[in-house]
Amino acid sequence: MRSVRYNVAASLDGFIAGPAGDYDWIPHDPAVDFAAIFARVDTVLIGRRSYETAMQMGGLPWGAGMRVYVFSRTLPASALPGATVVAEGAVELVSALRAEPGDGDIWLFGGGNLCRGLLTAGLVDRIEVTLVPVLLGAGTPLFHPGYPRTTLQLVGTRTYPTGMVTLSYDVALSHGATGQANGPA
Repeated sequence: MRSVRYNVAASLDGFIAGPAGDYDWIPHDPAVDFAAIFARVDTVLIGRRSYETAMQMGGLPWGAGMRVYVFSRTLPASALPGATVVAEGAVELVSALRAEPGDGDIWLFGGGNLCRGLLTAGLVDRIEVTLVPVLLGAGTPLFHPGYPRTTLQLVGTRTYPTGMVTLSYDVALSHGATGQANGPA
């Protein structure tokens, strides 16, 4: 079973984007090895707002050849060349992607609402949060209210010269909206 990784940067006060949807507060740190991160990934899941923000701020960080799924109820299916727009059926699509043969990771990039739905369905295997030493005071929260109670197991940490710290957690158990326990398969 292929893994879904929610990989996101957050301010110390818990925001993944500033009040205007900005993320220019995330420092460029040459010690972050994006090539190594992307080498493990072959599929990207991203919400519409995260996609649009990334495009406005200089483009998407991954290279050509990645399958990209943009989740949006408002974009037409043909709106984004090089990406597949998904209007509904996120849980079914991600379940099918996880069941595909291969060992490439599926990267959930941004999209707090998308993460909540997939976590509730038991489809997020790892949560990797890079804490940035900044307080924003407002913005898009790392986790919106309504997430299921989820038990996480710390599997790694990394500290960067800029003071950023990455915390990597495996999802041990997620209690879905129905009260049923969902965990990674």
